[in-house]
Amino acid sequence: MTGLETKVSRKAKDILQKYASGLFTNATLDFYGVKTAKIKEIISVELPVIEVGESFSDTAFLLEDNSLLHYEFATGSDKEDNIRYAMYDLRLYRREGRNITTVIIYTSDVKEKPESLNIGSLAFNPYVILMHDYDGNAIYEELDKKIKSGQDLTDTDMLNLIFLPLMRNTIPRGELAVNSVKLAQTITNTQKKNACTAAAFAFAHRYLNENELEKLKGAIRMTTLVDMVIEDAIKDKAIETAKWLLKQGMSIIKISEGTGLSEEIIEQLQAEEK
Repeated sequence: MTGLETKVSRKAKDILQKYASGLFTNATLDFYGVKTAKIKEIISVELPVIEVGESFSDTAFLLEDNSLLHYEFATGSDKEDNIRYAMYDLRLYRREGRNITTVIIYTSDVKEKPESLNIGSLAFNPYVILMHDYDGNAIYEELDKKIKSGQDLTDTDMLNLIFLPLMRNTIPRGELAVNSVKLAQTITNTQKKNACTAAAFAFAHRYLNENELEKLKGAIRMTTLVDMVIEDAIKDKAIETAKWLLKQGMSIIKISEGTGLSEEIIEQLQAEEK
Protein backbone atom coordinates (compact mmCIF):
# COMPACT_ATOMS: atom_id res chain seq x y z
CA MET A 1 0.00 0.00 0.00
CA THR A 2 2.95 2.33 0.64
CA GLY A 3 3.93 2.42 -3.04
CA LEU A 4 0.36 3.17 -4.05
CA GLU A 5 0.08 5.92 -1.46
CA THR A 6 3.32 7.45 -2.70
CA LYS A 7 2.08 7.35 -6.29
CA VAL A 8 -1.21 9.00 -5.34
CA SER A 9 0.54 11.59 -3.16
CA ARG A 10 2.76 12.55 -6.09
CA LYS A 11 -0.37 13.09 -8.15
CA ALA A 12 -1.91 15.42 -5.54
CA LYS A 13 -1.22 18.52 -7.63
CA ASP A 14 -2.66 16.88 -10.77
CA ILE A 15 -5.75 15.76 -8.83
CA LEU A 16 -6.19 19.28 -7.47
CA GLN A 17 -5.88 20.76 -10.95
CA LYS A 18 -8.45 18.42 -12.49
CA TYR A 19 -11.06 18.43 -9.75
CA ALA A 20 -10.58 21.65 -7.79
CA SER A 21 -10.41 23.78 -10.93
CA GLY A 22 -13.87 22.48 -11.79
CA LEU A 23 -15.04 23.30 -8.29
CA PHE A 24 -13.61 26.81 -8.32
CA THR A 25 -14.75 27.67 -11.84
CA ASN A 26 -18.24 28.69 -10.75
CA ALA A 27 -17.27 29.84 -7.26
CA THR A 28 -16.61 33.35 -6.06
CA LEU A 29 -15.05 34.61 -2.85
CA ASP A 30 -17.87 37.10 -2.15
CA PHE A 31 -18.60 35.29 1.12
CA TYR A 32 -15.08 36.19 2.27
CA GLY A 33 -15.30 39.81 1.13
CA VAL A 34 -13.28 39.39 -2.08
CA LYS A 35 -14.79 40.86 -5.27
CA THR A 36 -13.44 39.49 -8.55
CA ALA A 37 -14.72 38.11 -11.83
CA LYS A 38 -15.53 34.39 -11.85
CA ILE A 39 -12.71 31.91 -12.25
CA LYS A 40 -12.22 30.55 -15.77
CA GLU A 41 -9.41 28.00 -15.32
CA ILE A 42 -6.38 27.11 -13.24
CA ILE A 43 -2.99 28.02 -14.72
CA SER A 44 0.57 26.81 -14.29
CA VAL A 45 2.15 28.37 -11.22
CA GLU A 46 5.78 27.43 -11.80
CA LEU A 47 7.99 30.39 -12.62
CA PRO A 48 11.73 30.34 -13.29
CA VAL A 49 13.71 32.73 -11.10
CA ILE A 50 17.28 34.00 -11.03
CA GLU A 51 17.84 32.50 -7.59
CA VAL A 52 18.52 28.80 -7.19
CA GLY A 53 15.37 26.72 -7.56
CA GLU A 54 11.92 27.72 -8.72
CA SER A 55 9.12 29.91 -7.42
CA PHE A 56 5.84 28.18 -6.59
CA SER A 57 2.59 29.90 -5.76
CA ASP A 58 -0.11 28.03 -3.90
CA THR A 59 -2.72 28.44 -6.64
CA ALA A 60 -3.29 30.79 -9.58
CA PHE A 61 -6.37 31.13 -11.78
CA LEU A 62 -7.32 32.91 -14.99
CA LEU A 63 -10.52 34.92 -14.48
CA GLU A 64 -13.32 35.58 -16.94
CA ASP A 65 -12.18 39.21 -17.35
CA ASN A 66 -8.71 37.87 -18.39
CA SER A 67 -7.05 39.03 -15.19
CA LEU A 68 -5.38 36.61 -12.76
CA LEU A 69 -6.21 35.51 -9.24
CA HIS A 70 -3.27 34.42 -7.07
CA TYR A 71 -3.98 32.48 -3.84
CA GLU A 72 -1.59 32.07 -0.94
CA PHE A 73 -2.21 30.14 2.29
CA ALA A 74 -0.24 31.30 5.31
CA THR A 75 0.03 30.16 8.94
CA GLY A 76 1.94 33.28 9.99
CA SER A 77 2.89 36.70 8.70
CA ASP A 78 6.07 38.72 8.43
CA LYS A 79 7.65 41.23 6.07
CA GLU A 80 9.62 38.56 4.22
CA ASP A 81 6.41 36.71 3.31
CA ASN A 82 4.92 39.85 1.75
CA ILE A 83 8.12 40.47 -0.20
CA ARG A 84 8.00 36.90 -1.52
CA TYR A 85 4.33 37.21 -2.53
CA ALA A 86 4.99 40.57 -4.25
CA MET A 87 8.02 39.18 -6.11
CA TYR A 88 5.93 36.27 -7.32
CA ASP A 89 3.26 38.65 -8.65
CA LEU A 90 5.89 40.66 -10.53
CA ARG A 91 7.25 37.49 -12.13
CA LEU A 92 3.75 36.31 -12.98
CA TYR A 93 2.92 39.70 -14.50
CA ARG A 94 6.12 39.62 -16.52
CA ARG A 95 5.16 36.23 -17.95
CA GLU A 96 1.42 36.81 -18.45
CA GLY A 97 1.07 40.59 -18.86
CA ARG A 98 -2.27 40.56 -17.00
CA ASN A 99 -3.57 42.38 -13.95
CA ILE A 100 -3.29 40.29 -10.79
CA THR A 101 -5.49 40.10 -7.72
CA THR A 102 -3.72 38.41 -4.81
CA VAL A 103 -5.62 36.80 -1.96
CA ILE A 104 -3.76 35.70 1.17
CA ILE A 105 -5.73 33.31 3.35
CA TYR A 106 -4.35 33.31 6.88
CA THR A 107 -5.12 30.43 9.21
CA SER A 108 -6.80 31.10 12.54
CA ASP A 109 -3.33 31.52 14.11
CA VAL A 110 -3.27 35.05 12.66
CA LYS A 111 -5.78 37.18 14.54
CA GLU A 112 -5.08 40.65 13.12
CA LYS A 113 -4.67 41.87 9.56
CA PRO A 114 -0.96 42.22 8.72
CA GLU A 115 0.38 45.50 7.36
CA SER A 116 0.57 45.89 3.59
CA LEU A 117 3.94 46.23 1.91
CA ASN A 118 4.78 49.74 0.72
CA ILE A 119 8.30 50.68 -0.34
CA GLY A 120 7.47 54.08 -1.84
CA SER A 121 7.61 53.48 -5.59
CA LEU A 122 5.82 50.13 -5.28
CA ALA A 123 2.92 49.00 -3.09
CA PHE A 124 1.57 45.49 -2.55
CA ASN A 125 -2.02 45.47 -1.30
CA PRO A 126 -3.51 41.97 -1.40
CA TYR A 127 -6.93 40.94 -0.21
CA VAL A 128 -6.55 39.43 3.24
CA ILE A 129 -8.88 36.72 4.56
CA LEU A 130 -8.51 35.99 8.27
CA MET A 131 -9.91 32.54 8.96
CA HIS A 132 -9.93 33.52 12.64
CA ASP A 133 -13.00 35.63 11.83
CA TYR A 134 -15.01 32.53 10.89
CA ASP A 135 -16.63 30.21 13.42
CA GLY A 136 -15.54 26.77 12.25
CA ASN A 137 -17.72 24.97 14.82
CA ALA A 138 -20.91 26.63 13.57
CA ILE A 139 -20.00 26.21 9.89
CA TYR A 140 -19.18 22.52 10.40
CA GLU A 141 -22.55 21.92 12.10
CA GLU A 142 -24.37 23.74 9.29
CA LEU A 143 -22.57 21.72 6.60
CA ASP A 144 -23.13 18.46 8.47
CA LYS A 145 -26.85 19.20 8.75
CA LYS A 146 -27.10 20.11 5.05
CA ILE A 147 -25.32 16.99 3.83
CA LYS A 148 -27.24 14.62 6.14
CA SER A 149 -30.56 16.10 5.03
CA GLY A 150 -29.61 15.63 1.37
CA GLN A 151 -29.53 19.32 0.52
CA ASP A 152 -27.39 20.37 -2.44
CA LEU A 153 -24.22 22.23 -1.45
CA THR A 154 -23.59 25.67 -2.92
CA ASP A 155 -20.17 26.74 -4.19
CA THR A 156 -19.69 28.72 -0.98
CA ASP A 157 -20.57 25.63 1.08
CA MET A 158 -17.87 23.64 -0.72
CA LEU A 159 -15.26 26.35 -0.22
CA ASN A 160 -16.18 26.47 3.47
CA LEU A 161 -15.75 22.71 3.69
CA ILE A 162 -12.28 22.92 2.15
CA PHE A 163 -11.22 25.90 4.30
CA LEU A 164 -12.83 24.53 7.47
CA PRO A 165 -9.58 23.33 9.15
CA LEU A 166 -8.15 26.85 8.78
CA MET A 167 -11.01 28.50 10.69
CA ARG A 168 -11.33 29.31 14.37
CA ASN A 169 -12.33 26.10 16.08
CA THR A 170 -12.22 24.22 19.37
CA ILE A 171 -10.99 21.07 17.58
CA PRO A 172 -7.27 20.67 16.74
CA ARG A 173 -6.52 21.46 13.10
CA GLY A 174 -5.32 17.98 12.19
CA GLU A 175 -8.41 16.36 13.66
CA LEU A 176 -10.67 18.89 11.96
CA ALA A 177 -8.99 18.18 8.60
CA VAL A 178 -9.85 14.50 9.06
CA ASN A 179 -13.43 15.36 10.02
CA SER A 180 -13.89 17.69 7.05
CA VAL A 181 -12.61 15.07 4.57
CA LYS A 182 -14.86 12.41 6.13
CA LEU A 183 -17.77 14.82 5.81
CA ALA A 184 -16.86 15.52 2.18
CA GLN A 185 -16.99 11.81 1.42
CA THR A 186 -20.64 11.66 2.53
CA ILE A 187 -21.73 14.13 -0.17
CA THR A 188 -24.20 12.34 -2.45
CA ASN A 189 -23.24 14.27 -5.59
CA THR A 190 -20.20 12.32 -6.86
CA GLN A 191 -18.64 15.24 -8.73
CA LYS A 192 -18.86 17.54 -5.73
CA LYS A 193 -17.67 14.79 -3.39
CA ASN A 194 -14.59 14.16 -5.52
CA ALA A 195 -13.84 17.87 -5.93
CA CYS A 196 -14.11 18.60 -2.20
CA THR A 197 -12.12 15.51 -1.19
CA ALA A 198 -9.34 16.19 -3.68
CA ALA A 199 -9.07 19.89 -2.87
CA ALA A 200 -9.18 19.29 0.90
CA PHE A 201 -6.47 16.62 0.60
CA ALA A 202 -4.24 18.77 -1.62
CA PHE A 203 -4.63 21.94 0.46
CA ALA A 204 -3.91 19.99 3.65
CA HIS A 205 -0.31 19.66 2.45
CA ARG A 206 -0.03 23.42 2.92
CA TYR A 207 -0.81 23.57 6.62
CA LEU A 208 -0.51 20.12 8.22
CA ASN A 209 2.68 18.54 9.53
CA GLU A 210 3.80 15.04 8.49
CA ASN A 211 2.13 13.26 11.44
CA GLU A 212 -1.17 15.03 10.81
CA LEU A 213 -0.98 14.21 7.09
CA GLU A 214 -0.44 10.53 7.87
CA LYS A 215 -3.58 10.53 10.03
CA LEU A 216 -5.49 12.23 7.23
CA LYS A 217 -4.32 9.58 4.75
CA GLY A 218 -5.36 6.88 7.20
CA ALA A 219 -8.83 8.38 7.52
CA ILE A 220 -9.25 8.50 3.76
CA ARG A 221 -7.52 5.12 3.36
CA MET A 222 -6.61 6.61 -0.03
CA THR A 223 -9.62 4.79 -1.50
CA THR A 224 -11.40 7.84 -2.86
CA LEU A 225 -8.26 9.35 -4.34
CA VAL A 226 -7.19 6.04 -5.87
CA ASP A 227 -10.65 5.66 -7.43
CA MET A 228 -10.32 9.18 -8.83
CA VAL A 229 -6.94 8.42 -10.38
CA ILE A 230 -8.29 5.20 -11.91
CA GLU A 231 -11.38 7.04 -13.15
CA ASP A 232 -9.14 9.61 -14.84
CA ALA A 233 -7.07 6.85 -16.48
CA ILE A 234 -10.21 5.13 -17.79
CA LYS A 235 -11.59 8.40 -19.15
CA ASP A 236 -8.26 9.27 -20.82
CA LYS A 237 -8.25 5.86 -22.51
CA ALA A 238 -11.86 6.32 -23.65
CA ILE A 239 -10.97 9.70 -25.15
CA GLU A 240 -8.04 8.19 -27.06
CA THR A 241 -10.34 5.48 -28.41
CA ALA A 242 -13.01 8.02 -29.36
CA LYS A 243 -10.47 10.11 -31.30
CA TRP A 244 -9.35 7.03 -33.24
CA LEU A 245 -12.93 6.00 -34.03
CA LEU A 246 -13.72 9.51 -35.24
CA LYS A 247 -10.85 9.23 -37.71
CA GLN A 248 -12.34 5.93 -38.90
CA GLY A 249 -15.60 7.74 -39.67
CA MET A 250 -17.75 6.11 -37.00
CA SER A 251 -20.85 8.06 -35.95
CA ILE A 252 -20.92 10.05 -32.72
CA ILE A 253 -23.84 7.99 -31.37
CA LYS A 254 -22.00 4.70 -31.94
CA ILE A 255 -18.80 6.06 -30.36
CA SER A 256 -20.79 7.25 -27.35
CA GLU A 257 -22.34 3.81 -26.92
CA GLY A 258 -18.98 2.07 -27.23
CA THR A 259 -16.87 4.32 -24.99
CA GLY A 260 -19.39 5.58 -22.43
CA LEU A 261 -18.47 9.18 -23.23
CA SER A 262 -21.29 11.65 -23.72
CA GLU A 263 -22.15 12.79 -27.23
CA GLU A 264 -21.28 16.36 -26.15
CA ILE A 265 -17.71 15.34 -25.24
CA ILE A 266 -17.29 13.46 -28.53
CA GLU A 267 -18.58 16.47 -30.48
CA GLN A 268 -15.97 18.60 -28.70
CA LEU A 269 -13.26 16.09 -29.63
CA GLN A 270 -14.46 16.17 -33.23
CA ALA A 271 -14.28 19.98 -33.30
CA GLU A 272 -10.76 19.92 -31.85
CA GLU A 273 -9.55 17.47 -34.51
CA LYS A 274 -10.69 19.74 -37.36
